[in-house]
Amino acid sequence: MFRDHPLSDERLITPLDLFLNIVWLLLGGAVAALGWFVAALILAITIIGLPWARAAFDNGVYTLWPFGARAVSSERQYGDDNGMGPWMVLGNVIWLVLAGWWLAIGHFVAAIVLGLTIIGLPFAWAHLKLAGFALWPIGRAIVSSDLRQQEY
Repeated sequence: MFRDHPLSDERLITPLDLFLNIVWLLLGGAVAALGWFVAALILAITIIGLPWARAAFDNGVYTLWPFGARAVSSERQYGDDNGMGPWMVLGNVIWLVLAGWWLAIGHFVAAIVLGLTIIGLPFAWAHLKLAGFALWPIGRAIVSSDLRQQEY
């Protein structure tokens, strides 16, 4: 699950990514990630929310460490969609309607506010990445954005 995340290999963490992630965590990223982890736990406890618990957990992981990471299709990363196919699309549509759109709007508004200052631009970019992931999280994996790690 975390084998491709930047935290899994310290050689993939650049000093700039480390600095930006520490500042991100101190200025609210840790609290936001904790909120996602609590949401994932609540979804997992309720039987009906179980299909979306993984998406909430993945959102928490991405929120915890957004610099040096990116979201890609699970099929592209691992070679298959784990047999989810149309269920993945249905789960994402339900997620989008019930939660994804307003979560993305929240990240987008935060990006606009942070983008008004030069010092906030990297954090605005992180919020835009998180907004995209919040819209359609099921069937996506968080991987290193390090170009040396990518295989095409």
